[in-house]
Amino acid sequence: MYKILGLVILTLILIIFMNYTQLKVSGTTDQVQGNTLASSPSKENITMTIMFNTFQTSGRSLVDSAADKLRSNHPDLGINIKYIETGKDNNNSRYQMLNAITNGTAVDIVTLDQIWLGEFAQKGLLTDLTNYTKSWGHLSDLYQSNLDGMSYNRSIYGIWAWTDVRGIWYWKDLLNKAGVDPNSLKTWNGYIASAKKLNTVLRPQGIEGVHLVGASHSPDIDFYPYLWMLKGDIIAQKPGHPTKGDYWFPVYNSSKGVQALEFIKAQIDAGIKPQKDHFWGKEFVDRKFAVMLEGSWLPSDLPKEEYGNVQFIPMFPVPDNKTQTSTLMGGWEFNIPATSSHKSLAWELIELMLQPQILAPWIAQQGYLPTQITLGEGSGPYANLLRKSIPFYDEMISMIPMGKGRPSIPEYPAIADDIREALDDVYYGIKEPRQALNDAATKSAKTLGW
Repeated sequence: MYKILGLVILTLILIIFMNYTQLKVSGTTDQVQGNTLASSPSKENITMTIMFNTFQTSGRSLVDSAADKLRSNHPDLGINIKYIETGKDNNNSRYQMLNAITNGTAVDIVTLDQIWLGEFAQKGLLTDLTNYTKSWGHLSDLYQSNLDGMSYNRSIYGIWAWTDVRGIWYWKDLLNKAGVDPNSLKTWNGYIASAKKLNTVLRPQGIEGVHLVGASHSPDIDFYPYLWMLKGDIIAQKPGHPTKGDYWFPVYNSSKGVQALEFIKAQIDAGIKPQKDHFWGKEFVDRKFAVMLEGSWLPSDLPKEEYGNVQFIPMFPVPDNKTQTSTLMGGWEFNIPATSSHKSLAWELIELMLQPQILAPWIAQQGYLPTQITLGEGSGPYANLLRKSIPFYDEMISMIPMGKGRPSIPEYPAIADDIREALDDVYYGIKEPRQALNDAATKSAKTLGW
């Protein structure tokens, strides 16, 4: 009996002890959770998707630097960055981005080639950034040509964050060997005369005197800069469109356009050969050409020990010394798709990437040129960083105010193809410049709905 009573008492003690322990543990857990909520609230996880090709691997460092600042600005959010790379082929990238946004894929930022802006905006695939940029308050610090290339129908749909220019590159020793004065390259007549002298001396050694682009983008280098320096243009507004009132009409076949293309024909007649394959300056670095009209990216392939033997003239050849030169500016833009789930955060991330302390080191590493005037022409630490890091920096920056971007309209790629066909007709002696441009403009007018 005493044994049974003892077991009962022992059981009661164990039950009381277990209940007390459970209550104490439960109270402790509630307290810990309460302290956690008070000192470090649970975060809402957000994934921001960025789709790009121009960045490739290098661009992640720019995004990551800005994303770190974005996280510090929003400690209540767990911000993750998802990258979608579309590859290096521009046309394939365009189709991938176009399809993704059209299909409703939630993408927060894309990087578009400047010439695609009109197509994407016209199809309603991009967010209108006009109000965001007004709040940002830094539009006045952008070069006008870059600002123009961010707009469609007077609204801003992208931010042109960096750019490039094109000008004359030459090998000093090769020009010396042929007895060519570099200053002669600055005018149309001098350029052609120099090409003849260079070819006479250098062709037996397998070196062409002057490079002439014959690839699919030939208008960018072989036509537009000459058209613009003559005060001509690719398209212009015209009243009386069948459905759109005032609308764009091709004007590149004007007398200015014909004059520009006649300079290209004069190069062909002088024995300069159009090059169907374009390797973006590598052919110049490999000393296959003594002179090349090429982009500001060229030094990235040039060995540093050759810097002293290569020179850059910040201009395209001009018809006479009274004419101001011009150049084409290329580049990629940050855009926020209409399908973005986090538009305000996406804009904040773009703003952060544009901050000089974040953008300038990345531009210096990549060898691009800034679109912000304070970085391009300023004297602050970040402008000086670029000036010290990029060869011929001041010379290339001097071309931006004289440069232009291509039209931001949906039909531009088709128009560019018409102009390229006109150039091919002149390259290969099929048509004279006036006929070639008139035939091309007829096609372009139909593309524009006239």
